[in-house]
Amino acid sequence: MYQLDLPWLLVLLPLPLLVWWLAPAHRQASASVRLPFFAEVAQAAGVVPTEGSVVARRSWPQLVCEALAWCLIVVALCRPQFVEPPIEKVEPQRDLLLALDLSQSMDTKDFRSPDGSQEARVAAVRQVVSDFVQRRPGDRIGLVAFGDAPYPLAPFTMDHPLVQEMISNALPGMAGPRTSLGDALGLAIKMFEKTTVADKVLIVLTDGNDTASRMPPLKAAEIAKTKGVVVHTVGIGDPAATGEDKLDTGTLQKIAEQTGGRYFFGADQAQLTSIYEVLDRITPADQKNLSWRPRIELFHLPLLAAAFVLGAYYVVSGSVSAFRRRVAG
Repeated sequence: MYQLDLPWLLVLLPLPLLVWWLAPAHRQASASVRLPFFAEVAQAAGVVPTEGSVVARRSWPQLVCEALAWCLIVVALCRPQFVEPPIEKVEPQRDLLLALDLSQSMDTKDFRSPDGSQEARVAAVRQVVSDFVQRRPGDRIGLVAFGDAPYPLAPFTMDHPLVQEMISNALPGMAGPRTSLGDALGLAIKMFEKTTVADKVLIVLTDGNDTASRMPPLKAAEIAKTKGVVVHTVGIGDPAATGEDKLDTGTLQKIAEQTGGRYFFGADQAQLTSIYEVLDRITPADQKNLSWRPRIELFHLPLLAAAFVLGAYYVVSGSVSAFRRRVAG
């Protein structure tokens, strides 16, 4: 649609009439006939000289053209614009970071699939986590893999196919044989420091206890709490195992409790799927819609029209005057 950005400037339309009324034309006396003996001639003729005046009056065409030009100039001052349809942009209000344990133990084939067969833990994780990413179209999602050390596989991005591709290519042992849960939390905190959204959610999936971190997991959880990062922990290992393969459920529960998250345990693929369905429900989509309407400035059009009207009038009037003088001569 068309609109005037400064419509209050239309009050300037009667300004020429106010100037004409409040400031009348200046009158100046000047001799019209210069004779060295004018006084004697007037005395001999018995005539007393009086003051005369010559008032140049505007013609109706001139008055109309100048009034039209003034109206066009005022319209230009009001900044006419063409406002295009609104353009909407959706901004995510949550950054979601997935931290996956890719230690060598993730290759253990003790996960029961829906058809009853045994499959490697990493295979079930890849399918379930990839489906979870697909259900979160409104979130920026990042991906971290950890083993001997944590590694960022994908920054926070709306390119979810990229994240799913990285998940499908995840292999056990690619980050080392051991587990560094505390360092993975520390890396996640650093990644969240560069974000500006209000909701920061970290989902950690691990199948063993921490044996390689330089930062204790519970200390990292305290820092995450001060940074406003909510940590949900998912354990899929064997709590009855020994050594590094034993799932440290107590630490995972404390991490979730300290940061306001929840702890889950998945014994098979069906349970793991239900866990991520719960995580999908407790982290509802929250988006911000931004609307912007492009505007095209049109002030130059009435200015050009005003210049054209005045130019056309003076060209035509000058040509008519010249033609009359030529005919009279």
